[in-house]
Amino acid sequence: MTQPGSGPLSGRSLVPVDASAYVKGRNKEQARLMQLGDDIPPRPARPGLLARLRNNFLTGLIVIAPIGLTFWLIWSVIGWFDGWVLPFIPLSYRPDIWLLQRFGLDLDIRGIGVGIFLLFTLLVGMLAKGLIGRSILRYAENLVQTMPVVRSVYSGLKQIAETILAQDQSSFETACLIEYPRKGIWALGFVSTSAKGEVAARAGIPMVSVFLPTTPNPTSGFLLFLPEDDVIILDMSVEDAAKLVISAGLVYPGSKDPENAPQGATVVE
Repeated sequence: MTQPGSGPLSGRSLVPVDASAYVKGRNKEQARLMQLGDDIPPRPARPGLLARLRNNFLTGLIVIAPIGLTFWLIWSVIGWFDGWVLPFIPLSYRPDIWLLQRFGLDLDIRGIGVGIFLLFTLLVGMLAKGLIGRSILRYAENLVQTMPVVRSVYSGLKQIAETILAQDQSSFETACLIEYPRKGIWALGFVSTSAKGEVAARAGIPMVSVFLPTTPNPTSGFLLFLPEDDVIILDMSVEDAAKLVISAGLVYPGSKDPENAPQGATVVE
């Protein structure tokens, strides 16, 4: 048995507690915390089911769309080559027809026309480097030059192909900034080549030709001849500059200081 005066509370005086005062104190403390909490931003509400489904759908669309469009573009280009090349191939030499006649397999084999086109182009290049090939090519060009309309088209296309495919020149390998259409407004362009011929002679100063693409279709644009001092060469690659043009400034290429990217832009490495 526990004797009076012994135990864990022995020697301590018990003070009666006023319950009403305790409750009032708690209420004041809660009121003070509520006032302090006005400066703290409220916790965002959890999105509903429809909002989560929409966000998941948009995320999946962002992931699938570039991949799907890339495969669709490749598939379409291969089909275009097949539709253009295969009509020139006899039916007995086409693999799909051979499989259909021998084994009864009706297969749509994509890429046959691409392979035949690459092989034909390789053979033409090999022949054009030889003596006989150069003679045939020279005779064909002389024949084309006698045709009034055809010679203009052929000469223009040949000059463009030689300029773009020339291995000793750099074409469209540099991105640049130019002031266009007026001072204070900057546009993104691509340096094609240095000005030549009458343009360079008439200008009297070093000039460069700049291709100014349009957004979001960079295949169309404007050809501008500008003094070299008015062109600012950028460190970004042509691929990064093309992404910037196609995305209308939303996809900002990675650089040494990505913090300088515009607000809301997406930095890609």
